[in-house]
Amino acid sequence: MRTRGFEVVKEYANKGINLPVRKTKHSAAYDIEAAEEVVLPSFQKGMKPTLIPTGLKAYMQSDEVLLIVPRSSGPKKQGISFPHNVGVIDSDYYNNPDNEGHIFVQCINLKDEDVVIKKGEAVAQAIFQKYLTVDDDNAEGMRTGGFGSTDRKDR
Repeated sequence: MRTRGFEVVKEYANKGINLPVRKTKHSAAYDIEAAEEVVLPSFQKGMKPTLIPTGLKAYMQSDEVLLIVPRSSGPKKQGISFPHNVGVIDSDYYNNPDNEGHIFVQCINLKDEDVVIKKGEAVAQAIFQKYLTVDDDNAEGMRTGGFGSTDRKDR
């Protein structure tokens, strides 16, 4: 039985996507790389974040979540920041019908000039974690889509 891990989404099969790895024995996070070259425009007020495709999906236990967090060197080295601070990948995002569970990293560029993120460049870290629910939790909804689907009104 598989417990948790990463897979390449079909769209990026045979495109040289590296599965995330921990770099040291006691690292909590797995480094996530860009699946293709992406240009991050210099930030301007009102601008939407740029979505960086990873070419990855993640499977995990039903009481787990995958947190996508910034790399500590991101702002200094790459000029990138996460507008939401932490991305949350729920276990039922895996293999959803909209996008197969493809994980994207939302970024904004803090530099005064455009930044090019190259394919294979680390852009985020991923941490698997257990979560708890309250005593009277009665969530019954089923995911019917991908990115941003849990707050859709058409479900």
